[in-house]
Amino acid sequence: MSALGFESVTEGDHQALAIRGRLTIANVQLIADELRALVPGGSKLTIDLAKLERMDTAGAWLLHRLMLNWQEAGVKVTVANAGPDTLRLISEIANHDQPMVMHQRPASFIFARLDRIGRAVVQAFDNAGSFLAFIGQTMITIGGTIAGRRSMRWNALIHQCEAIGVNALGIVGLLLFLVGIVVAQQGAVQLRQFGAEVFVVNLIGRSTTRELGILLTAIMVAGRSASAFAAQIGSMKLNQEVDAMETIGVSPSEALVVPRVLGMALMLTLLGFFGTFMALVGGGLFVWTQLGMPPITYVQRLQEVVPLSDFIIGTIKAPVFGLVIAMMGCFHGFQVKGNAEAVGNRTTRAVVESIFVVIVLDAFFAIFFSALGYN
Repeated sequence: MSALGFESVTEGDHQALAIRGRLTIANVQLIADELRALVPGGSKLTIDLAKLERMDTAGAWLLHRLMLNWQEAGVKVTVANAGPDTLRLISEIANHDQPMVMHQRPASFIFARLDRIGRAVVQAFDNAGSFLAFIGQTMITIGGTIAGRRSMRWNALIHQCEAIGVNALGIVGLLLFLVGIVVAQQGAVQLRQFGAEVFVVNLIGRSTTRELGILLTAIMVAGRSASAFAAQIGSMKLNQEVDAMETIGVSPSEALVVPRVLGMALMLTLLGFFGTFMALVGGGLFVWTQLGMPPITYVQRLQEVVPLSDFIIGTIKAPVFGLVIAMMGCFHGFQVKGNAEAVGNRTTRAVVESIFVVIVLDAFFAIFFSALGYN
């Protein structure tokens, strides 16, 4: 039994390849790499199998792929000195060489759900860690700006205050005005059953000054400004403007984040006062037209039933909500990668997550101040 091997001889444009030994699955790998490394050349290839002792399907597959590669390169391939069984085996292999689509076995429904939940949890923790790091970096930059070690970009700050606050006065005022009317109307319907319609003023005053005024304003501003921040910074990221700023020595955090964060904290506080005032006006209009309570009586009742602590609590919550909304929008803007579709995805996430965090923080503040005795 001779060892498996081959000899290659080239004469002009004709190349002869003589294979000897046992071309079986046990030792086909000994010459497989060398055969694949042969570079097609000339116009004709003859594979001489006179010294071939034995061949199985693995050897036939190797010869078939060799012949196919050379034929695709434009070389005419013939097999010489092969027995009928050898030729039939090579022919069967060629006939069954068809592309096959591998169908992935469907995973178990339970394991698929667990895998999906696990990936979501890992991604959520990774996203939370990145956001906390972004908050830390932003607070350091703001601290340096306040301390005077970094320059404040006043033009950018004033522009952001206009975009966040002044341009939102109309929509915030209309929304809270209508909310005040709805709260008054629903409260009057329920309290009328007990003959206590006069306490509608208590409901309007305390609910709007302590909760609804700043909460609904924050949600409205999150929908407007968080999406705008994410889209603006995301577009700059795709256009490599952020990279260009870093190249020329300008800090993106200082130029893009700080004006938006400070402008949001300031303007959301002012918008919260404005929204609360419009809600009180809407509620006062309803009790005046529907319950017959004069405006002066309505104002006096508000002064009696609404404690100063409610305004203070709303004032404390407003800048915190503003900081969170602005940082969430800027953070998702900096996370944009790839194409324009990523801008839309990050913009949507910025709005949803900022509103979610605002509601969670509002619940925390409600429990915290209640625990302190400010009910």
